Amino acid sequence: MPFQEVVEAQGHLIDSHIMENIFDTVVEYNGRFEVQQFHVGRTNSEPSHLRLRVETPDNDTLQRLLATLLELGCAPVDTGDAALREVERDCCAPEDFYSTTNHRTAVRLEQKWIEVENQRMDAMIVVEEGRARCRRLRDLRRGDRIVTGLRGIRVIPEAKERDRLAFAFMSNGISSERQVETAVRQTAALLRHTIEQQQKVIVVAGPVVVHTGGVAGLAGLIRSGSVQAVLSGNALGVHDVEAALFGTSLGIRLSDGRQEEHGHRNHMRAINAIFHAGSVAQAVASGRLESGILYECVRANVPFVLAGSLRDDGPLPDTITDMNAAQDAYAEQLRGAGLVLCLGSMLHSIATGNMLPSWVKIVCVDINPAVATKVSDRGTGQAVGVVADVGLFLDLLWKVLA
Repeated sequence: MPFQEVVEAQGHLIDSHIMENIFDTVVEYNGRFEVQQFHVGRTNSEPSHLRLRVETPDNDTLQRLLATLLELGCAPVDTGDAALREVERDCCAPEDFYSTTNHRTAVRLEQKWIEVENQRMDAMIVVEEGRARCRRLRDLRRGDRIVTGLRGIRVIPEAKERDRLAFAFMSNGISSERQVETAVRQTAALLRHTIEQQQKVIVVAGPVVVHTGGVAGLAGLIRSGSVQAVLSGNALGVHDVEAALFGTSLGIRLSDGRQEEHGHRNHMRAINAIFHAGSVAQAVASGRLESGILYECVRANVPFVLAGSLRDDGPLPDTITDMNAAQDAYAEQLRGAGLVLCLGSMLHSIATGNMLPSWVKIVCVDINPAVATKVSDRGTGQAVGVVADVGLFLDLLWKVLA
């Protein structure tokens, strides 16, 4: 095989299964590999180091193999500086642009490795004034210099945390067999640890939080200072206000689960009430809204973002109907996040996962195990699924923390 390259990787290669993934990838591309050097890290903090030569039958296969290995943290040894090309037109990148992963990334500039800022998946790396930043395609501007090709790039995948056995459930995948109480206790410990590290805890919630009786639990978390932002859609806001004003959710009485007479119009009455007040904050200030998730957000000065969709009724005056603006608002609140709790919303959970770097932990709670699976399959590999009723989970979590 005449086409070959020497590559190397560093990190917790064995217990994070990175090394076997590297070997399997070479075989999948009909290539061969020869390990030239391997040093095993002997402590939790000491990384392992791997150097191997890979060979393929043609150059095209070699380039595709190197691109895949790069995502596993395995990069060519003989690399120079990253190749930069200038953007010629707004929102239009050169064809050979490098598309980022959600893992920590560094680029080599003037023979120095520089860590990429604002790490997220599916972005370009823009270099300016000696700094490298992730930037979305739609935000590229003419004259921006972006990284192209595969040279001068290092990707550092997240490693299994060997020294934090208290959170071992974070690597156990998705299972309906796991006791909800156990997952709740470990999530509570993770939440406390996140706050101690002065990082933000973000909640991504769907309207099922209201339907399943989770309002009191989430409201308690917000009131106690355990949540720094709530991200959701118009539906959560509408059903939360409906529950607070009329005691129903989609016309169903939360007290006994029975249909309220003429209750089908209650969600529209809720939207109308907020429009009369002017906004959610003004409804709280006037005394019209006296309980609920959004009420607690306003009282505790916790920001909330409601993203609109095609199916929205109203929507509420606080709902952001411009999708680009809604994405920007989500991303702004996610800065500094250490833990994200995704509660019963596939759409917003996947969207949030796509904005996060891989070192931000995600706990995805849903009665449907497919939701957590889809979040993980969309590239958010750090997400852990808890198969449980969202209302029950929030009630137990609030009790543990309280």
